[in-house]
Amino acid sequence: MVKHLEKEEDFANIVQNGLVLVDFYAEWCGPCQMLAPVLEDIDFMEVLKVDTDKFMNLATKHGIMSIPTLCFYKDGQMVERTIGFKNQEEIKEIYTKISSN
Repeated sequence: MVKHLEKEEDFANIVQNGLVLVDFYAEWCGPCQMLAPVLEDIDFMEVLKVDTDKFMNLATKHGIMSIPTLCFYKDGQMVERTIGFKNQEEIKEIYTKISSN
């Protein structure tokens, strides 16, 4: 299930429980546009999309220098980070590694 961040203060609550994949993206970013349908098809974990143009402070706070950046959170802690386009198989591999720890 893909959710778009509406308010910055909601971020911490959304990533607090379980495994959550956070996609830091921008509308104008080509690789981000290619990644969007891949994320829409993910049904094994929650996906939160964060528009870096809309939430610049949040992107800065999390050290986002390139987009797309995918951050994997487990119970509120970032446990994995990857930059650039990833296909669903690559995302699933990361998910499997994280969920087994």
